[in-house]
Amino acid sequence: MSKLDPYEHLRISLNPDGSLTRHHKLPTSAATGESPQNPSAHAVLSKDVTLNADKKTWMRIYLPAKLPSNDNSVARLPIIFFFHGGGWISTSVADTAVHESSNCISSEVPAIVVSVEFRLAPESRLPAQYDDAADAVFWVRNQAADPVAGDQWITDYGDFSRCYLYGASCGANIAFNAAMRMQQAELQPLKIAGTILNQPFFGSNRRTGSELNRADDQYFPLPVQDLLWELALPVGSDRDHRYCNPLAAEEKVKNVGRCLVIGYGGDPLIDRQQDFVEMLKKQGVTVEARFDDVGFHGIDMIDSKRTIAILNFIKLFV
Repeated sequence: MSKLDPYEHLRISLNPDGSLTRHHKLPTSAATGESPQNPSAHAVLSKDVTLNADKKTWMRIYLPAKLPSNDNSVARLPIIFFFHGGGWISTSVADTAVHESSNCISSEVPAIVVSVEFRLAPESRLPAQYDDAADAVFWVRNQAADPVAGDQWITDYGDFSRCYLYGASCGANIAFNAAMRMQQAELQPLKIAGTILNQPFFGSNRRTGSELNRADDQYFPLPVQDLLWELALPVGSDRDHRYCNPLAAEEKVKNVGRCLVIGYGGDPLIDRQQDFVEMLKKQGVTVEARFDDVGFHGIDMIDSKRTIAILNFIKLFV
C-alpha cells in the first residue's frame, strides 16, 4: 500500500481544539421556497425548515410541483428521509449535487423528500448523527399528529404509512442505525415501511478481501476509511463498535423491517456489504440486494446511468 496522507486526500486539516478546517468548498443551491416567482420553471418545490435550533440542524423538504392524482383527488405521496454521504465530516443538503439528487428522487418516485442536515464529525461524534435522524422522524410524526398546525406539505400530501429511510455511504449507515432505533420508538400514525442503503459505509477491525485488494483505491483508500472512522466514532472506540460494525449487534436486527441494499463490485466495501446482507437474511429480515459487478464507491454521483438505475430500484422498492 502506497504512503497516502488521508488529510491531504480529503482536503482537511485537524485543528488543536479537535475541529476540522475543510479546504474544499462545493457549489450550493438555494431552495425554491413555497411560492417561487416562476413555479412552472420547477419540477420540484423545496423549502428549508429548522429541526433543532440548539443543535443547528435543519431539513430541506421537497415536493413535486405536479402532484399525481387518483380519481381527481391528490394522491398521498411516500415520505423519504434522505441522509447524504460525505464520510461523516463534510457535505450539506444545500450542496448542489445533493440538492439535485433530492430533486430527482422527489420528481421521479414521486415522493416527499426530507433531506436532513445532520451534524458533522469530529465536532459532533456518533451517535449525534443518529440523534439528528431520529429528531427528523419524530418531527414528521408530530406534523401528522396535528393536521391543523402541522407543516402543510407533510399533512396535506404525505402518506404516513409509507415512510422510508434512505442514505448513501455514511448516510446509509445513519439510515440503518435510525431504523434500528425506530424499532422501539412510538411513531403512530407514522410507519417506517423500509430502509434503503446505497453503498453503506461499515467497517471492523478485520480487513475484508475487497478492502485489502483495493487498499489503494482512487476514491476510497483504506487510510481514508480509517481516518473517517477515527474522526467519527466515540473517543476511545475501535472499528468493532456497533456504530461501525453492524455484525456486532446481529441479534438486534430481527425487526428492522424491509431493506434494499445497493453496492458495486469495485467498491472496497463490497465484501462487507455482502456480509451485511447475509447477516440480515440469517436473521429473517426481508432484504433485496442490488449488486453490480462494475462500479466504484460513489459512482452514482458522477454517472447519470447509475443515478437512473438507483432511482428505478427505489421506485420499485417504494
